[in-house]
Amino acid sequence: MSLFPEKLRIGDEIRVISPSRSMSIISKDVRKIANDRFEQIGLKLSFSKNVDSVDKFYSSSVENRISDFEDAFSDTNVKAILTSIGGFNSNQLLDQIKWQIIKNNPKIFCGFSDITLLSNAILAKTDLVTYSGPHYSSFGMDKYFDYSLNYFKDCLMSDEPFNVYPSEYWTDDQWFLDQTKRDSIKNDGWQVIHQGEFEGKIIGGNLSTLNMLKGTSFMPDIKGAIMFIEDDEESLSQHFDRSLVSLILHPDFSKVKGLVIGRFQKSSKISSEILADIIESKRELKNLPIIANVDFGHSSPIITFPIGGEAQVIAGNNSSIKIVKH
Repeated sequence: MSLFPEKLRIGDEIRVISPSRSMSIISKDVRKIANDRFEQIGLKLSFSKNVDSVDKFYSSSVENRISDFEDAFSDTNVKAILTSIGGFNSNQLLDQIKWQIIKNNPKIFCGFSDITLLSNAILAKTDLVTYSGPHYSSFGMDKYFDYSLNYFKDCLMSDEPFNVYPSEYWTDDQWFLDQTKRDSIKNDGWQVIHQGEFEGKIIGGNLSTLNMLKGTSFMPDIKGAIMFIEDDEESLSQHFDRSLVSLILHPDFSKVKGLVIGRFQKSSKISSEILADIIESKRELKNLPIIANVDFGHSSPIITFPIGGEAQVIAGNNSSIKIVKH
């Protein structure tokens, strides 16, 4: 049975850690915007000892990252843990984490991209619900962040079920290089590929990252699950296709209730037509309800959703997504 951490309250402390890439890449200007934003919503920030440590792999030693990770869970003053940024190597930590520390100190853990590994492993090892949502660095986005912020608060600062709606506009740019020159793109809304109604436990995040857990003790149970999956700019059609096949080959995939697919970045060149073609070429997906172009992934804005929580989804003429337990 899933264990839900306590929600954030005004005045609570959030610890920022770097279990993947070092926070040293984040500029002072971005940090100031992020820090001011947290102050405005009434949450205090603290930073782990090694959050800015960096080596030739743009990360930090496994020992440093394990220490910061376990210290954040052990510190009773800390009510939530937020990753600074994504990266490529958080799987280096999996076999060294003392999982009992997390079991004894359940609290919010939030991030996305490479952090998918840790979020799903925590659920598998401890039953603790974790969250796919913005990094600390994401809060440094000066414009077009309101949608992301509202869903962060809906998911992490309230117990009430909430509905997910498509954003009006989205962006896919290197916003951290020049925050004054940004263009938004009108959102065409969700893409219904296969109609149907389904509900269940949410599992997922970045698909190519999640697949790294298959066949290990760190992969959560997907029986009866709704798979929330997305991929980044490198997910060209052939790459996403093979990642999807890899998921389909999971021995329990036939027991999955449905797919919710996040928005693809422009450089992936996966249009709605190409995505539909990929889906329709898989006989295992023929009768599976599927809805796509939902606001999560590597473009902005993004929702925050619970990994191990529960959702109700209608894919059809009146599509809806409701997060019912988070």
